[in-house]
Amino acid sequence: MRRSVAGQVFGLQILIVLLLVAAAAVALVVQSRSEAEREARNRSVAVAQTFANSPGIVEALRSPDPAAILQPKAEAARAGSGVDFIVVLNDDGIRYTHPDPSQIGQKFIGSYLPALHGQVVIERSTGSLGPGIQAVVPVYAPDGSVPGLVSAGITVAKVSSAGERQLPVVLGTAAGAVGLATLGTALISRRLRRQTHGLGPAEMTRMYEHHAAVLHAVREGVMIVGADGRLLLCNDEARRLLDLPADAEGRPVAELGLEPAPLALLTGDRPVTDEVVLAGERLLAVNVRLTDQAGGPPGCVATLRDSTELMALSGRAEGAQRRLRLLYDAGVTVGSSLDVTRTAEELAQVAVPRFADFVTVDLADQVLTGEEPPPGTSLGRMRRAAFAGIRDDAPFYPVDTVLDVVPNAPLAGALHSGEPGLEPRLAEAPGWREQDPERSARVLAYGVHSLVRVPLRARGVLLGVARFWRADRPEPFEADDLALAEELVAHAAVCIDNARRYTREHAMAVTLQHSLLPRNLPPQSALDVAHRYLPAQAGVGGDWFDVIPLPGARVALVVGDVVGHGLYAAATMGRLRTAIHNFSTLDLPPDELLGHLDDLVNRIDQDEAASGEGTSGEGAALTGATCLYAIYDPVSGRCTLASAGHPPPAVVDPDGRVVFPELATGPPLGLAVLPFENVELDLAEGSRLVLYTDGLVEDRERDIGEGLELLRAALTGPPRTSEQTCADVLGAMLPERQLDDIALLVAQTRVLAPDQVAGWDVPADPAAVGAVRAAVAERLAAWGLEEAAFATELILSELVTNAIRYGSGPIRVRLVRDQALICEVSDGSSTSPHLKYAATTDEGGRGLFLVAQFADRWGTRYTATGKVIWTEQPLE
Repeated sequence: MRRSVAGQVFGLQILIVLLLVAAAAVALVVQSRSEAEREARNRSVAVAQTFANSPGIVEALRSPDPAAILQPKAEAARAGSGVDFIVVLNDDGIRYTHPDPSQIGQKFIGSYLPALHGQVVIERSTGSLGPGIQAVVPVYAPDGSVPGLVSAGITVAKVSSAGERQLPVVLGTAAGAVGLATLGTALISRRLRRQTHGLGPAEMTRMYEHHAAVLHAVREGVMIVGADGRLLLCNDEARRLLDLPADAEGRPVAELGLEPAPLALLTGDRPVTDEVVLAGERLLAVNVRLTDQAGGPPGCVATLRDSTELMALSGRAEGAQRRLRLLYDAGVTVGSSLDVTRTAEELAQVAVPRFADFVTVDLADQVLTGEEPPPGTSLGRMRRAAFAGIRDDAPFYPVDTVLDVVPNAPLAGALHSGEPGLEPRLAEAPGWREQDPERSARVLAYGVHSLVRVPLRARGVLLGVARFWRADRPEPFEADDLALAEELVAHAAVCIDNARRYTREHAMAVTLQHSLLPRNLPPQSALDVAHRYLPAQAGVGGDWFDVIPLPGARVALVVGDVVGHGLYAAATMGRLRTAIHNFSTLDLPPDELLGHLDDLVNRIDQDEAASGEGTSGEGAALTGATCLYAIYDPVSGRCTLASAGHPPPAVVDPDGRVVFPELATGPPLGLAVLPFENVELDLAEGSRLVLYTDGLVEDRERDIGEGLELLRAALTGPPRTSEQTCADVLGAMLPERQLDDIALLVAQTRVLAPDQVAGWDVPADPAAVGAVRAAVAERLAAWGLEEAAFATELILSELVTNAIRYGSGPIRVRLVRDQALICEVSDGSSTSPHLKYAATTDEGGRGLFLVAQFADRWGTRYTATGKVIWTEQPLE
């Protein structure tokens, strides 16, 4: 029975029953131990708490000899409760009771400190009687204090559980199950013997035929080879795959005319898993297993699977994956910048060498400059914008070559129709040579054999053409390659058109900004000025600078920065620059001029907010501007400055030392809530005043503090001209990628010589006018300006007479000989004279009219103590 199926089933049943019985016994034992331990914990805690709450225990703990009172009680309670010990402790853990009297007075072994704070401590212990549980509980006095502790313990073995009582029942039940299994197996065995005994030759033959039908119907070749190398069995699929003869079975495998690779696997006497070999024109995946590994007869079984189609499908899948990867890389890399040429180069580089050996990209000249391509469906002239290849010696036109499109050539047809073209074998396609026969012959001689051309179109506009060439790669371009090239070029065309439009808009913004900036600095002799303006690489901003001559040989220097970028910021910069020019004609001090400019910026913001416009090129509303306004007087060598949120200027003294003067930097224009303040600096002759915008000293890579230190280092050193200073500063500080505009203004100071200035104090007496005229005539003679004496005396007579008659003291006259002759009359009154035209019958009112006729310019400048009336006369 042990060898029959019934015997095996019986053995399995017995094994299952025994495993179940063992599992139940183990579970009962574990449960018994768990219940015993839980019972021990409960009993030890209950005994300890009962004894701790027993009458008189608190008084005993506080008596002179607690051990004498508590030892008998503890032993009696231990005997009555069945625990192993009851120990009473004081709050220091010293025993008052113990089953072994010698242990009284010794330190308690175990944890008891938490019990002093009202907790019940339960822990396992291992004594001479085996594992046990001991509990420590506090003894509470009536006042809530804990004068002592009680510990009770019991071994787990003393506590019996229900599981131990159930174990005999389980074992009895298991014995009954084994008996029933034995009886059932005996009955099943008798029934199986009766059924199997009736199996005859027909049934056995039918079973063999079924096996043979399955063997020959499967789409996998099966071969059995004996230990002597003879083919014992093969199915129809094996015969087809290996082209075996009809009498192959029984013959040695080596005589069947097999290819060397499959023959080596069938006779190699080693297992093989999915090894692909070539058999004729088929690729076979072969598996070989030895039959004697599990005690069977020596030999091997081989299975053969035709993987030719699978390999072809796998190749096509790999090709599609490579195309998808190329398209993904092109989507990531092509169009990474808004530069037309760079985008064309990215298209050429991404296709070499994964798709083509050489790539050329030709664009219309208008596209490269940002202009709209010429109308129509064809291009007569293009320029090579990009070239990439696996080698540099290919006979293609270099970059920047102008290409004229031949009207009847295939290139012209592709451009006109917008359809891509495929020339799989260039040597057999003479039409493409018409574009340039000589160059085409050199290309063929170089080894180029296949071509794909795809026009670059975006928004229905023809931009150029991209051509892909193969030379080293032997396979020609196919229809799938043409579709891939179309997808590559379509994406690149959109990117090139976006870059073209950005180039056009950027050029327009730069042109607008440059048109709004000063083209030439006005003539003046107070400062030697050099300037630089660099627009940002990614867009224009609102940075500006200005040099404005003022009356009295003074000069105003301005540097500012409008918040935001784009056309709106540039236009706003132009409005602010014009406003500063207008305010400067009023000859206002810097703080007052910035105050008027702040009002203007507020009005601009309000107007644009009301109209729903007023956004910069990046869509941010104008919120203000920064500005630094400085007035330099070459007579006194003094510079007056005021700042509206702008970085401080740098002052370089004649010895090359650099300081950043502390200015009362106000908030930006449009955000001012407090008045601006002036700061005056005395500058030695030859000092350099350096004004700049924040794009020079601040970017993403460095903060303004670091930028100011770099600027200090660039300015420190021996004396240099203003032009050289500009070059040195930009050479040292210009970032690799300029993200903001940079305006730089360097002004080297000059001071007028003492003999170029003359002044006189005038008493408030009309009789003093004659003396002033005489002194002025004498000084003009000393300067060699006798020809200007008459007009100057007339001007001064009128101005001094008006100051004496309508003004207040002190009155002073000053002459300055600079590029023009400057006459100034100052007094303590703030009343300004007005030019008017007197009637023929009027006795007065012609004085200022005469002044205006003899002077090129005249005007009024207010000071802290009054006003100055000034005139300018040419020296020619």
